[in-house]
Amino acid sequence: MHAMLDRLFMPALILAALLLIALAMVWPQGLGDRSPGPFGHEPVQRTPEMQAAMKRETEDSEKRLRQARATVSDLQTQAVAPGQ
Repeated sequence: MHAMLDRLFMPALILAALLLIALAMVWPQGLGDRSPGPFGHEPVQRTPEMQAAMKRETEDSEKRLRQARATVSDLQTQAVAPGQ
């Protein structure tokens, strides 16, 4: 009885593994690289519009960071020399 289950289970396990490997080869890669062949589509982060939006967001973030650092520096200067 045990040998019969192994005869069915092992080929089924091998088939499931092969199907998962095949699926992994053609599944869209999400935000990374495009899947090969006719599968998938161009990732959203690779489109020129999204690249421009991401660049604007990065520049705005850097600008806010510089402003925050300047504000902290001004506050520290005022704290060191409050009478001036």
